[in-house]
Amino acid sequence: MSVVTTLTRMWLTKSFKPFTFKNEYDEKLPYEECESLGLYIHIPFCMSICNFCPYCKVLYSKELCDEYIDALIKEIHITGSSSGEKKQVTSLYFGGGTPVLAGNRLSEIIETVNKYFIITEGIGIELHPENVTYETLSMLQKAGITKISIGIQSFSSKYQNILGRNAVNIDELKTALSKVHFETVSMDFIFALPNQSFEDLKDDVDKAFYAGANHIAIYPFIDFTYTKSSVEAMSKNEKRKLLDDITAYFFEKGYVRNSIWTFADSKNTGYSSMTRDNFLGFGCSATTLLKNQFKINTFDIKSYCSRINENKLPTSLTIRFTKRQRMIYWLFWTAYSTKVNADDFKKFFGVSIEKMYGFELWLAKVFGFIVKKDNIYEMTLKGAFYYHYYENFYTLSYIDKMWGIMKDNPFPKEIKL
Repeated sequence: MSVVTTLTRMWLTKSFKPFTFKNEYDEKLPYEECESLGLYIHIPFCMSICNFCPYCKVLYSKELCDEYIDALIKEIHITGSSSGEKKQVTSLYFGGGTPVLAGNRLSEIIETVNKYFIITEGIGIELHPENVTYETLSMLQKAGITKISIGIQSFSSKYQNILGRNAVNIDELKTALSKVHFETVSMDFIFALPNQSFEDLKDDVDKAFYAGANHIAIYPFIDFTYTKSSVEAMSKNEKRKLLDDITAYFFEKGYVRNSIWTFADSKNTGYSSMTRDNFLGFGCSATTLLKNQFKINTFDIKSYCSRINENKLPTSLTIRFTKRQRMIYWLFWTAYSTKVNADDFKKFFGVSIEKMYGFELWLAKVFGFIVKKDNIYEMTLKGAFYYHYYENFYTLSYIDKMWGIMKDNPFPKEIKL
């Protein structure tokens, strides 16, 4: 699979040079110059470990969690205090793990963030279904949370059993959500599970909206090599038909598509920590994307805390982009929204997208992957599927390799992709 991503990288960057991540970083992160800057905070604790989950996580203990949150708050101070004035940012997202396990300290974290940043589009948090109680939701609302994302994965018992998840009481979920208002109530599902049918996925979607969701995310199952999952991946043709059929169903019901995997009851309802031009990441395994660099924090919690207590950033690896590399990164993640605005590209890079990638855009139109409306390149259903298909290659070739190394080595010397 790495051959596909390697050839694509060489073609689009016009270079044989690999993406090289080195064990280095800047003491002061140059984020002041960045527009459309988002914030992400990683809380890695879980009450149990799902064998299909690739993210950085450990079993919860109160002592370790408090030690970690102390370091996390200090990391925010280190980065935020390096700027002379408050920086306006789009949003703040808490991911994990199960962030609500640090619920008693969320207000403290948010207050620290507010010392250095002005959040304009709200604060989101990921929740386990068991977190969705009136008491917890009220606590989150009082802390300033405006958006929630609930990791359902599936309401079906046969898939809950495959994924090692407990049953979800939909009526209890609905009751709790009806009592506390959030701007966005998103529910996450995994699709392309073994023998999963359109009816299976449609039933999950219908139940989600019944329970109070106004936003749905359906993420494809990806078989990471370093997880202990025994779930078999669905074939390409089956996956494409399932994605096309559920997309058509969303459109039939009047929902809008606001990214490759997400659908909402209106264009103003959103939940995504991914589609930002730039972002700062805090916490172990969190990534930071700036104008000319991308960095990733160590995955090891003890190493993370130790580094912070030395008043050093917990960066494990950094890549310094060439201009072409940064363009590819920008295009890849901007396309996640299913649209690329040519004006935004020119504003960010100072050159037209047609000048840099005119042939590739022409080819994409010929193959029926995109259409151009005004100055926006928009994916067709076919294009959206093949974006997903390529992302699968990308994930297994790049992310799987990098995370597989970093989960065992807190500070690798270098990784080439």
